Amino acid sequence: MNALNLKKGASSKSAYNLRDLADDTLETHTLAVLVDNESGVLARVIGLFAGRGYNIDSLTVAETDHTGHRSRITVVTTGTRSVIEQIKAQLGRLVPVHQVNDLTVEGPSVERELALIKVAGKGEKRVEALRTAEIFRASVVDSTLESFVFELTGTPEKIDALIDLMRPLGLVDVARTGVAAIARGL
Repeated sequence: MNALNLKKGASSKSAYNLRDLADDTLETHTLAVLVDNESGVLARVIGLFAGRGYNIDSLTVAETDHTGHRSRITVVTTGTRSVIEQIKAQLGRLVPVHQVNDLTVEGPSVERELALIKVAGKGEKRVEALRTAEIFRASVVDSTLESFVFELTGTPEKIDALIDLMRPLGLVDVARTGVAAIARGL
């Protein structure tokens, strides 16, 4: 601090204003990471995020190449542009990682998530829950006299919307898979 109580670079008229204002905005990115399918790889990738204080919004993992023993890890994370670049660079340096794709910046992609949503209710609330689920094209995968379990596949925003509408109708529980994503086209 100086006599005027200004931080260095705080004034837009300062010759020392070196801050990049766009770098302060948080962005959500979907990263597709191709790795060797061997024990400990997921722990190393997760450890990279945990050790540096990066947050994981969604995580899915599955073997995609049985003959080549490769798995695909899809991570949705939020951070500033520089943090996202740092995450991609650090992931690329891990030995079992073969490829890191940022689906958010590489072009259009398809993202889907699966959710199981349990709603309990009787009478009019039960009927309204069925109507609401039908609007979202959710399937009934389990039914008792007191509850339904709906299955919904769609974007995370679509799933959030259905969950919000089911709360007043007797939402009991939600299980979500996390985002699976793939680039469109070739």
